[in-house]
Amino acid sequence: MDRLKQLESFVSVATRGGLTAAAKAEGVAPAIMGRRLDALEARLGVKLLVRTTRRITLTHEGSAFLEDCQRLLTEFANAEASVSAGGVKASGHLRVTAPAGFGRRHVAPLVPRFHALHPEVTISLNLSDRVVDVRGESFDCAVRVGDMPDSSLVSVRLADNRRRCVATPEFVRRHGMPRHPNELSRFACLTLSSDASQTRGWAFRVPRAAQSQEQERTPAGAGEEGGKELIYLRPEGPLDCSDGQVLHDWCLAGHGIAWRSTWEVEAEIDAGLLVPLLDEFAAPPNGIYAVFAGTKHLPLRVRLWLDFLKEQYGRPEFWGGRG
Repeated sequence: MDRLKQLESFVSVATRGGLTAAAKAEGVAPAIMGRRLDALEARLGVKLLVRTTRRITLTHEGSAFLEDCQRLLTEFANAEASVSAGGVKASGHLRVTAPAGFGRRHVAPLVPRFHALHPEVTISLNLSDRVVDVRGESFDCAVRVGDMPDSSLVSVRLADNRRRCVATPEFVRRHGMPRHPNELSRFACLTLSSDASQTRGWAFRVPRAAQSQEQERTPAGAGEEGGKELIYLRPEGPLDCSDGQVLHDWCLAGHGIAWRSTWEVEAEIDAGLLVPLLDEFAAPPNGIYAVFAGTKHLPLRVRLWLDFLKEQYGRPEFWGGRG
């Protein structure tokens, strides 16, 4: 049995999540894919995949071998393409994940455009508000919004992400508006629940003063500018949710104050459906990032996807001219 075909079948099954999907993509019977995997594991003398009737998962050895196989297959494809008339072309399967709300607006529309530029690349887009394990779940790239935690992953900043407090005009008419971030405790605030990715709270830049029990300051000197410092508040309210779009809808319905990214609320602010609050205390922008497992032997399709995102997000008109 052809060794290269075994490697291709292993990568296809691992990245597509099952024998059936991989077999369908190649146009063969699932039993054929299964025999190739059996032969590969027998030849190597190691278990690469744990197969059940419901799912297939990689073993520790399988995860490490998958990275090597993807690199080898990419280099093999590039070597073939380099001697062809057309030169090197991106190919293979690209797996991308992004937060649900941001992904719907600013990643999903780009996927067909990228595929049109590179028709030999197939693409799977996963939208989820949980923090996806990029390496463990075999994603090529994650788009993430907000502060980046310490990680073994590599991140590339694609654009700035600014946040604003907003509420409906009717909510402000009935309840007034906070004049300082510390006054948020007197208002109904719509917050992400604790299992969502936003963990530090709402960020504001305020004049340096005594720290209240509700505030978390940055380390000494960090975030300070012109006599101001960066603080994080954890407002409370009767409603919270792990889904940012639900919070957005609740805010538009007048149920409270929300702390949302500019790209989520700019259109509603322009239309008068929402009013910004506490803009004078707005924190510096955090970032929108592309995150991936490493730069060594990065497949061509991933490099081109990163370049494509940077080019698209780098155009002011992409964000409605507001950056």
